[in-house]
Amino acid sequence: MTIKEIAALAGVSISTVSKIINNKDLNINPETRNRVLKIVKEYNYTPYGMIKNTSSSKNFVLGVLLCNSGESPLMLNGILAAAQENGYSVMVLDSQNSVNTELKNISVLCKNNVDGVIWEPVQEDSVLHEHYLNDLNIPVCYINNKISTDEYYIDFAQMGYFMAQKLIEYKHSKIACIIKKSSRRSQLVLEGFKKCLYDNQIAYNDKMVFSVEDEDYIQKIITHEISGIICSHFASALVLYGNMTKLRHYIPSDLSLVSLKDDARDPLPYPKISTVSIPYKSFGSHVCQCLIAECEKSSMHMPPFSPDYVFDNEDSLSSPYYYRTKKIVVVGSINIDCTFNVDFLPQAGKTTKILNSAVTLGGKGANQAIGVSKLGREVSLIGRIGNDPDSDFIFNVLEEQRVSTQGIHRDSNTPTGRAYIYIENHGESSITVLSGANGNLTPDDIIKQQHLYRNAGYCLLSAELPLPVIIEAARTGRKYGAQNILKPATLKNLPEELIENIDIFIPNRKEAATLCPHYNTIEDQADYFGKKGIPVVIITLGHKGCYLRTPDKTSYYPASAFTSIDSTGGADAFIAALASYMAKGFSLEKSVQIANYAAGFCVSRLGVSQALVDQITLETHIGRLDPALMVLKS
Repeated sequence: MTIKEIAALAGVSISTVSKIINNKDLNINPETRNRVLKIVKEYNYTPYGMIKNTSSSKNFVLGVLLCNSGESPLMLNGILAAAQENGYSVMVLDSQNSVNTELKNISVLCKNNVDGVIWEPVQEDSVLHEHYLNDLNIPVCYINNKISTDEYYIDFAQMGYFMAQKLIEYKHSKIACIIKKSSRRSQLVLEGFKKCLYDNQIAYNDKMVFSVEDEDYIQKIITHEISGIICSHFASALVLYGNMTKLRHYIPSDLSLVSLKDDARDPLPYPKISTVSIPYKSFGSHVCQCLIAECEKSSMHMPPFSPDYVFDNEDSLSSPYYYRTKKIVVVGSINIDCTFNVDFLPQAGKTTKILNSAVTLGGKGANQAIGVSKLGREVSLIGRIGNDPDSDFIFNVLEEQRVSTQGIHRDSNTPTGRAYIYIENHGESSITVLSGANGNLTPDDIIKQQHLYRNAGYCLLSAELPLPVIIEAARTGRKYGAQNILKPATLKNLPEELIENIDIFIPNRKEAATLCPHYNTIEDQADYFGKKGIPVVIITLGHKGCYLRTPDKTSYYPASAFTSIDSTGGADAFIAALASYMAKGFSLEKSVQIANYAAGFCVSRLGVSQALVDQITLETHIGRLDPALMVLKS
């Protein structure tokens, strides 16, 4: 800082400044004197203070002039460690994003005759003040501001490229980038993101960029318009993870997520987000070593800063839903089951004593979805429940069982459906149902949730819902290439528009007789349904197993050897297992036999959802009794 510049800042003449500095200011206004002295002290001005000390001795002090020291403490740690290792002290000054403060700090560095300066400029014009350092032969290393060809910087563009490339390696093409609008880091990450898309021949458009200030992007994610996200800031990733969880949208099964991370703290135990740590510390160390080499005029060549970028984990990464193994969609009733154990089923004119009772999640839709999930398959449930305390219980149970609930709608006008189940000692049951919100499900609800059918291998339908809903669900399943499996439940007839979209029909003996009263035998009834155009008919026979009819073969399959305690959910367990193992690639015949075992497990236990068998238990049991059945081949 020169005396001329001091005078300009104070708004006085050079001679006035000189008189004040040299204590010849008796005739100068006290207010003027105080203003000049304040500026002199702020800018550390002393006469000839900018002239280099004639001594050539080194002070072994480095200056670090940061735009804002609070933004990169790890970088400062790296600088300090490298300086100390090489016998240097460090003077750290914070410009606090102010050009005026930056100029004052430069004066401090010059006055203290530092050996070199690491400078993070506040703005591009800051370089105009470099001459103060150049006049004193103080070398400068610029960082993070792209104002000099000799600048050192963390390559956020390369990190954006790296994260996008990782998503592409997982076969994502519908990817987006979440940024902060005013962040330089975000803009560089976006630059790398665009370049990666270009290099991988993926068309870029502005709709692939989301701002944390605008949450409209959430809708695009939950409708599967986007399958992978990169975040320039870890805080944004945490917010996104929380929003997805609230919307029953799961990472990574529904969305792959990667992010930069600002620090090197231990990984959070939850949520598990795949992150790349920004190499602030190693960057600070590298820049400091480069500056020391310049200060000491070392002949040692310092390579460019090029760290290896790695993910700390890949827990929030998965291939897109449309590349994974076929999932299963269930469209069916969702109830609260009130189960009563009795000696005899209720009869007209008689009082029935209840031995014990239980309240659980039920409904054929919920039961089948949980059965599928327990057998290791990805499953989405579409249905309607009330906006009552029962609905919270239902969501909690389904989430615990890892059933996707995106397709479940809360009905503000109608309570959740309820089923009242009476079970005799030998396992036979009688059920009465209060449809509740199930009856308000509409074909339009199916259309709005049709994105859930993408990559679906099977759609499980139960006719406890309104018939137009079942028809629309079957049409949508066929539209997306899924095989439709129908349990007729309360249907009194089979309309042609439903038959033409059904691939597998699974009535029990009573349901088959209701829909086909003019034939008395199981074989004739199955043949009737087959001739109506349904390719596969399976009539379940309780403790006697089931009868299978296809265009090529007919066969009875015996039930597994389990003692029946509660037959309520046997059919749901059977259907869930049949679809799950066919989706895994097992033949229809093997899947039917596996499904018989699953039904056996269920009826040997009280309840339904809690009685449904898990994959390990089922396959271990079958492996002991019939190991050939679990060999995956036709």
